[in-house]
Amino acid sequence: MEAVRVDGMEITPKAIAAEMQYHPARSRDDAWNKAATALVLRHLLLAEAGRLGVTDEVEANDEAGAEEAVIQALLLREVSVPVLDEATCRRYWSTNRSKYRAPDLYEAAHILFPAAPDVDAARGAAKQAAEETLALLRQNPTRFAELARERSACPSAASGGLLGQQTRGDLVPEIETFIFGLEEGQICPVPVATRYGYHVLRLGRLVHGETLSFAAARPLIERHLATQSWQRAVSQYLRLLVGRARIEGLAITGAATPLVQ
Repeated sequence: MEAVRVDGMEITPKAIAAEMQYHPARSRDDAWNKAATALVLRHLLLAEAGRLGVTDEVEANDEAGAEEAVIQALLLREVSVPVLDEATCRRYWSTNRSKYRAPDLYEAAHILFPAAPDVDAARGAAKQAAEETLALLRQNPTRFAELARERSACPSAASGGLLGQQTRGDLVPEIETFIFGLEEGQICPVPVATRYGYHVLRLGRLVHGETLSFAAARPLIERHLATQSWQRAVSQYLRLLVGRARIEGLAITGAATPLVQ
């Protein structure tokens, strides 16, 4: 790989190779391009900060920290974003209501038959024990708490297998995939395998979260839209810096004039 030059300043292949570790990619060429681009943009930002006198206004404890502080100060000074008004937030909320809802709550119970994921004999025995327990529960579902206390290897056995109130994402995905497919009071008809072993599951109660009102959702919407707006504005600013620079050895798209937000 050849060196890259930015307004006559060389970014060496050695520097780009060192930067590549921070830019995973599908191929070495992609990683090299990402690393080279990052170093070019960093140089342009620091050079612009020096030109505008921002560098002299920032203090930091070490060189790396100083550079980050300088870049942040430059962006805060030079990048502006439109103020979010209520109408904008309401328009976004009206078309994205499903994104803003209270979490689903559920109460489940389980009977755990432990087995490490890489021990085949233990997995087989755990699955068989779970299937035998399910057979007993098909005959008498009211025995769930009794069998949990007798057979489960989880501390929840003391409370009849009850796991307490949970929200989506609290338990491992394998369990929740089945939990959200059950009716209240239903026992899962098959043992559920996880990295912990095999589980016999029962759903006690499920409460689907309601859509948040605009007032409740507004802080979340403002944060989301502000982040999007800031990212677009920074991207535009970088393209302007690239458009004004002379870059050799690397193709980066720049802009000659400000873009509309």
